[in-house]
Amino acid sequence: CRDMELMRLKLKSSVHTQFKYEDNRKMLISSVSHDLKTPLTSIISYIELLQQEEIENEEARKYIDILAERSERLKHLIEDLIEASKATTGNLSMDMGIIQLDELVKQIIGEYSDKIEEQGLDIIYSRMEKTSIIADGKHMWRVVENLVNNIIKYTMQNTRVYIDVFIEEGYGILTMKNVSKEPLNVEPAELTKRFVRGDESRTEEGFGLGLAIADSLVQLQKGKFEISIDGDLFKVCIKIPVTHNEN
Repeated sequence: CRDMELMRLKLKSSVHTQFKYEDNRKMLISSVSHDLKTPLTSIISYIELLQQEEIENEEARKYIDILAERSERLKHLIEDLIEASKATTGNLSMDMGIIQLDELVKQIIGEYSDKIEEQGLDIIYSRMEKTSIIADGKHMWRVVENLVNNIIKYTMQNTRVYIDVFIEEGYGILTMKNVSKEPLNVEPAELTKRFVRGDESRTEEGFGLGLAIADSLVQLQKGKFEISIDGDLFKVCIKIPVTHNEN
């Protein structure tokens, strides 16, 4: 009995230490992100001033444009870090209401139509039903927007993307299927972790925080977030509770 009690106390202490570590890690990420944002804003402002100058040296202008592009990318990354920190800790306000999931998806696809066309992607609505869900409109927009951005960045050019929206077993369901332009040599669950790459041998930009943020936001809305991989076929499925009438 004494040994069992000691094991119980050790386990309790270990769990407490783990939770404390996670809390401190998330606080550190949030704090560092905010500290980085202020000087970065100043850097972006100076770059914009340089872009307005009459600089004859073409190489110098090219370097300034590269700085502008990289600083904007860093800005978005810091904003994603802050949002990911809030989402994983549940430190986000929720304004739940009735959302038309099918209309939301079509609206976001419409807003990104230029980028979709640039990649030669053909969006196929294979099943698009009227689907009312209980969700936060702002956070749900971010979820779908992140999924669409993921498709634009990582889908093989000139291929089809299949999108379904329907109701099943009390959930409004959204699925997106696309063919990855890079090998997906990773477990599906790993893709919702920070900065995981589809192929770990690659050196360029990874999947970033988009899927991780979408996963956290879906869970905060009492939903489910699932990823499956079949060869180079990537499929994401989100499930959000429907309204009582449709349930």
